Amino acid sequence: MQTNRIIQVEDKVPPRLLVPLSIQHMFAMFGASVLVPFMFDINPAIVLFMNGIGTLLFIFITKGKAPAYLGSSFAFIAPATLVIQNWGYPYALGGFVVVGLCGCVLAAVIYKCGTKWIDVVLPPAAMGPVVALIGLELAGSAASTGEIVGDGVTTASVITFCVTLGVAVLGSVLFRKFLSVIPILIAILCGYAAGLVTEYFAGERVILDGIIAAFHQPLFQLPNFQAPKFDLEAILIILPVILVIANEHIGHQLVTSKVVGRDLLRDPGLHRSLFADNFSTMLSGFIGSVPTTTYGENIGVMAITRVYSVRVIGGAAVLSIICSFVGPLAALIQTIPGPVIGGISFLLYGMIGTSGLRILVDNHVDYGKNRNMVLTSVIFVTGLSGVTLSLGNVALSGMTLAAIVGMLMSLLFYVFDKCRISNDLQE
Repeated sequence: MQTNRIIQVEDKVPPRLLVPLSIQHMFAMFGASVLVPFMFDINPAIVLFMNGIGTLLFIFITKGKAPAYLGSSFAFIAPATLVIQNWGYPYALGGFVVVGLCGCVLAAVIYKCGTKWIDVVLPPAAMGPVVALIGLELAGSAASTGEIVGDGVTTASVITFCVTLGVAVLGSVLFRKFLSVIPILIAILCGYAAGLVTEYFAGERVILDGIIAAFHQPLFQLPNFQAPKFDLEAILIILPVILVIANEHIGHQLVTSKVVGRDLLRDPGLHRSLFADNFSTMLSGFIGSVPTTTYGENIGVMAITRVYSVRVIGGAAVLSIICSFVGPLAALIQTIPGPVIGGISFLLYGMIGTSGLRILVDNHVDYGKNRNMVLTSVIFVTGLSGVTLSLGNVALSGMTLAAIVGMLMSLLFYVFDKCRISNDLQE
């Protein structure tokens, strides 16, 4: 394999590359994805199972043209937690099913109406900052997960974080041939080793005890499947999340399009990817798992490694399914230290932010025009200011609120153009 070679979406990957590349993708999403079931107090094995099934379904429905890994969605946490507290987890599952169904209906509407409206509601001056915010608003989460901010900062956590991030950064620039496509995996392994060493010198055994406990797990175990229950009030609490996940999905598809150099909104089509995403969420609700969504961490891995093959993504999905049934494997992955996950996320989230800036550059956005300056400015400030808009039990903030604000402003400017009253039309 040549250094810096791009492995495109449809390219076949030799077996000697497929396994490490797939492991790299699974590790990249693991920390964030299993956090959601921990918050809902359910066994993460069912989530690993559904992440793999959902990803394979996504690849099949999009005809193998859209590389994306589906992990646990954070958009549902607030309303689902409220439903769980008042009715129980099965009623939250009912809400997941209904939201997924509504998302599938939305995909059908987009199939009939097309995607040209996206150019109107999300022109490049709005699309760029919205995409950038997907990564930038998660910067604090990466630092928190990495244990380099707050009261839990220790010398050991800082060293582990820096080793992980340092190897990922230097590896992305210096590694050659085979190593050049697995810098994230190598960084995770080096960070894991650093965590064990620093823990030893600190006189602790948290990671080591976790490893020992992992090998005492049953070799084979079934995920904990559950059936949903439906209550109208519980459903109405969760239903508004459809606004959040629709914007999130479009943003992720735009980022991925820029990374792989193809317009995925047109081929395989936004209707296919959105349907696949929401069909996976609906199926998750039926079997007891959490809603799924395309994952920014895996988009970041593709951006760094320049490996876009859906076969690699599919391999990671199969590994996730296997881990859900093999007790020691699932438990062993959970021993990855927080500073390691945070160190990797620190770089991956930044790569997503850079992809948003790339949209502005590639489209030659003219900031001599007032509309472009205003659009980008307001979207960035809305997304990073911490402003929250509450609609019942659903809170819109960050990238989602910024995207909605950007869409409304873009529509308004479009009307101004049609009425020929915009000063940007002056010669």
